[in-house]
Amino acid sequence: MKKDEKIYDVLGEMLYVVAMADGIIQKEEKQALQKFFSNHLQGKEIVWSFEYEENHRSNIEDTYNKVISFCHNYGPSPIYAEFIEAMKIIAEAADGVSNEEEQYINSFSEDLLKRFQNDAEKLIKYKDLD
Repeated sequence: MKKDEKIYDVLGEMLYVVAMADGIIQKEEKQALQKFFSNHLQGKEIVWSFEYEENHRSNIEDTYNKVISFCHNYGPSPIYAEFIEAMKIIAEAADGVSNEEEQYINSFSEDLLKRFQNDAEKLIKYKDLD
């Protein structure tokens, strides 16, 4: 699978983490997932990835760490804005955003921002050595 295709599998995994953060995937969250990605070019892959994690009852912390690791290696991308928008929509779908869901959404943004800032600082230091 190409890196640009894998990123959408990873999005499905991250959405699973957010939906499961409060301990249960609610019907409204699955409906929001289906609706949000119904016309998306990679929608079937995203939903498939979400359902794969759900069917295997994947540990959300392990899944989250796998997502972050992939995104760190993938590098900065405008796709992450889509990730965050989708996470918020899924989280809001049933009874609003729980504290646990909000933590994962914020952690995703903060982890990536911190990593990419560190990478940029290393590049600047490396360039200064030349």
